[in-house]
Amino acid sequence: MRARAATLGDLEDVFHGLSKRMSEEYAAAGKDSKIAYDNLMMNLKEGRAHALVQGEKAVAIIAWHENSDAADTLFAAQEDFFRASTVRFCGRHIRHIQALAGNLPIHSRSWLQGPDVARWFGIIGYVERGQENGANLFELPPARVS
Repeated sequence: MRARAATLGDLEDVFHGLSKRMSEEYAAAGKDSKIAYDNLMMNLKEGRAHALVQGEKAVAIIAWHENSDAADTLFAAQEDFFRASTVRFCGRHIRHIQALAGNLPIHSRSWLQGPDVARWFGIIGYVERGQENGANLFELPPARVS
């Protein structure tokens, strides 16, 4: 797996085969896939979206935007993305995104409940910070500067 700047074609490909769990996540957040697509598109146009590519196929898009105290993420993926090897890759890649965002804490949210969600975030290095607008808020603390 590798990451690169996302393209419009990557975004369209990922949403064409969007995983059921992502559709459920968007619905639980009170959004539909069109709103998620539009939000990711806005970040893509600003140069703040990466395609996560397996072989030559984009299987996920991760985007981010900074606010005053953290960088918030947006995410979309196909079912092929959800496996152990991608979690390890994401652990390294989210630190790259954090560096691009000035080493701010990274905030990610999940509206779905389940032990696999918290476990996935925990493996990457996130700490659960409670609830925010009905979602579980996970925070990746800033990387230690040595």
